[in-house]
Amino acid sequence: MIRGIRGATTVFHNQEDLVIDAADELLRKMIEANEVEAADVASVFISVTSDINAAFPSKALRRFPDWKFVPIMCMQEIPVINSLPFCIRVMLHVNTNKPQDEINHIYLNNAVVLRPDLAVTREDNEDEMEKSNS
Repeated sequence: MIRGIRGATTVFHNQEDLVIDAADELLRKMIEANEVEAADVASVFISVTSDINAAFPSKALRRFPDWKFVPIMCMQEIPVINSLPFCIRVMLHVNTNKPQDEINHIYLNNAVVLRPDLAVTREDNEDEMEKSNS
């Protein structure tokens, strides 16, 4: 079954290294949190807001071992008035048997405002770890 794994992050400036580094961090966290293998990925959609044009964020994923043949599409978000600026969004389409409620969507930096219901804070993680160690 194919599931969508969502993620988003922001950068502070439209600068090539910042865009690629932010995409790299987001993708690595999405992959790690969901135990994704490149062979299980059907495709990846990456969108950016109109204020990001210094680099394709997909360049980050192209550096990952074993991801050479994964189809990636970059696009620009709809320019909605008052939307979150300097935002990179990712949708991984992954073949998995996990139910939807076991998918970990990742929101970093200012992008946590997009889905506060799914964003997990460091304090939440620490609280969970303390509970499991008790």
